[in-house]
Amino acid sequence: MTLIQRRVPSSLPQIFGFAKRSFNSSKFPIEALNSSSSPSLTHGIHVFHCPDGVGIVAKLSDCIASRGGNILNADVFVPENKNVFYSRSVFIFDPVKWPRDQMDEDFFKLAKMFNAMKSVVRVPDLDPKYKIAVLASKQEHCLVDLLHGWQDGRLPVDITRVISNHDRAPNTHVIRFLERHGIPYHYLCSSKENKREDEILELVQDTDFLVLARYMQVFSGSFLRSYGKDIINIHHGLLPSFKGGNPSKQAFDAGVKLIGSTSHFVTEELDTGPIIEQMVESVSHRDNLRIFVQKSEDVEKRCLAKAIRSYCELRVLPYEENRTVVF
Repeated sequence: MTLIQRRVPSSLPQIFGFAKRSFNSSKFPIEALNSSSSPSLTHGIHVFHCPDGVGIVAKLSDCIASRGGNILNADVFVPENKNVFYSRSVFIFDPVKWPRDQMDEDFFKLAKMFNAMKSVVRVPDLDPKYKIAVLASKQEHCLVDLLHGWQDGRLPVDITRVISNHDRAPNTHVIRFLERHGIPYHYLCSSKENKREDEILELVQDTDFLVLARYMQVFSGSFLRSYGKDIINIHHGLLPSFKGGNPSKQAFDAGVKLIGSTSHFVTEELDTGPIIEQMVESVSHRDNLRIFVQKSEDVEKRCLAKAIRSYCELRVLPYEENRTVVF
């Protein structure tokens, strides 16, 4: 299916539904158009996914330059022996000279010209932040890190609500934080027989994507199809190793010397979705299980936060059936 986005105001482009050259990554000097010299200048991001062909890079550059914009960074990926082209461009422009609606129209015409499967443009300073819901169970380290990242402005999202299958007392740290910032908390007691998926769907209809911050429930295929948007999960292990429950204990018992975390998209099959980000941490025979778990939790927080930022910055594109291009 072809996906051409003319604007991404409140609906994040969905990752799924899903020539040989030396130009893989180029950075362009910014002296010609320095944002410090004109406070009206702002940044835009454009991602492009289309069949490979002659002149795509030239047309993308000309589209931006013709409106007075200047490319600051461009990444291109063309897999060997595959007729497909990926790019991500970061550019600076004057929104007075290149209005937002005109920008959408210009990139839309370019997408039609090259039969693009995906063409998405985003202006972070002008477009609304992505709205997300965070789902968590009893463990709070990832949830707390996301809340503080949102508060500090390190995550380019608006957290609309937190949903949990764990009941938290009124005077706990998480509840006090949520109340102070006006973020609703929904406790939905779930079981293997009733995962409360219909109620969750009602609560997340206005979100752009979901984040599972150690949410210890597996969504059904029906839920995933009904929601129809991307869900980012964090797994405390380097997938595909140590799948399923208690992977830290599995890895500890296996005597590994490197532990890690994997952020991936949720699919119907457990812990097999396309990988967005992976991080590792060294462990040794001197680490007991408590230290082992603490190191694991630290790397989980960093891995999940980076995956969310990459997704919001349009760095993640689908590649083949179960892989990703992450610029």
